[in-house]
Amino acid sequence: GIEKISSYENELLNYAQSKLQEIPEIVILGNMRERGAIISFNIQNIHPHDIAHILDMEGIAIRAGHHCAQLIMKHLHISATNRASFYLYNTFSEIDRLAENLIKIIKLFK
Repeated sequence: GIEKISSYENELLNYAQSKLQEIPEIVILGNMRERGAIISFNIQNIHPHDIAHILDMEGIAIRAGHHCAQLIMKHLHISATNRASFYLYNTFSEIDRLAENLIKIIKLFK
């Protein structure tokens, strides 16, 4: 049922947030208590489109851009963000792959 799906989404979200918070260069945007299984983030000095493109080449799909939120982006003085979304078909190992590849991207741009 929907309760089990929601519970699993929250597990994925919490796991992903803890994995990304372990990476110092990642800035997670937003921290609402009640939210969907979505994490918006940026990596210092790396454009979101570059991150999304490299992850895509590794078979990892995320979104990059302003996500139809230009006004808040302007207010925050950022041009774009990365956004990872999770649902019942995602796995914890996919989140591990996302984190591992983000670390590789950071090393590539250093």
